[in-house]
Amino acid sequence: MRILLLGAALAAFAQQPGGVTPTWGIRPVLRSLAEGTARLRPVIEQVRPADWTNKGAPAAYKSIHQNLRDEVSQLTAQIRELETDPERMTPLLDLYFRLQSLESLMNSLGNGARKYQNPDLADSLLDTLAQTENTRTQLRTYLMELVSTREQELKIMDREAQRCRDTILRERPQPPKPAAPKAK
Repeated sequence: MRILLLGAALAAFAQQPGGVTPTWGIRPVLRSLAEGTARLRPVIEQVRPADWTNKGAPAAYKSIHQNLRDEVSQLTAQIRELETDPERMTPLLDLYFRLQSLESLMNSLGNGARKYQNPDLADSLLDTLAQTENTRTQLRTYLMELVSTREQELKIMDREAQRCRDTILRERPQPPKPAAPKAK
């Protein structure tokens, strides 16, 4: 009975406006993000930071370039994994933080490309990144919805568990009183 009440409370909560985007609604966002991330690879490959050191660029651009290439590969794999179960919060948070890192690395590499290689290539890098802005925003919104909903669900479950515990404690049978000695 208590489980049914908890289930009914969660179902009522899930029907309230402002809930989480359904998984069928976030999967196209993840697919679009994977496609946008894949479009970054050919543009990143055009960047030649090894040649920049001859022009006075810091050697750090080489490691930024390699980190960016690795990040794109890891993001693509992680997005594909999340498409099967987009409500897994740990990989979803990791994806979000990786996307933030990707943006920072792209901006750094774009600045280097502008100064040491070709301003048009820098624009292409940043334009390709900008094409994923909408899907990154949708992912961030989904993440916030999911975290908020899970937090509220945990509060409901905790409240119900405490109510059940209190009910059980109140209904606990009292130990029987010892029988009075029989008169002989």
